[in-house]
Amino acid sequence: MISTIKRRYSLDEYRALEEKAEGRSEYRDGEIIPMPGGTLKHSRIGRNILTYLTSVLRDTQFEPINSDLRLWIPEHQRGVYPDVMVFDGEPQLNNERLDEVLNPILIVEVLSPSTADYDRQNKFRIYRSIPSFREYLLVEQDEPFVERYSKQTQGWLLSEFNGLEGAISLESVGMELPMAEIYRGVVFK
Repeated sequence: MISTIKRRYSLDEYRALEEKAEGRSEYRDGEIIPMPGGTLKHSRIGRNILTYLTSVLRDTQFEPINSDLRLWIPEHQRGVYPDVMVFDGEPQLNNERLDEVLNPILIVEVLSPSTADYDRQNKFRIYRSIPSFREYLLVEQDEPFVERYSKQTQGWLLSEFNGLEGAISLESVGMELPMAEIYRGVVFK
């Protein structure tokens, strides 16, 4: 059996490569992991959530940001690109880097078949190391279904939302996100 040696990259090497890259990659403690491209459904759902949050949270202290900005998680040496993040006040930059932030209170991931398990398990565990992090949405793209995790004093509480009726109460930002808005323009087969 032949073993391959994976090249490990320094954080500076990763950042330099990422600045020039056509696609995005996550950084996982020395490994560079290319991110798969999205689908039309994935893009519509991410856009819908960002648009709705931006509209409702306008003129508040909360700021929604799209997936172009990298979230740096120091405790795990990870750089990731959540689909949507929301900040309470000014985003905290990582060492004055304009492309890395540290302090979202709400993170949204639109699930893809290739990343769903990672988003639910390892990524969520890593996100929980962020001191400001309070709420996590996992949004299915093939059916109207959302899992919401909210940080409570005794741990993380899971709530599930099915169908296009109803709304998700986002405690971290004090608003409701209607299921119909999340899935606006999305066709299910």
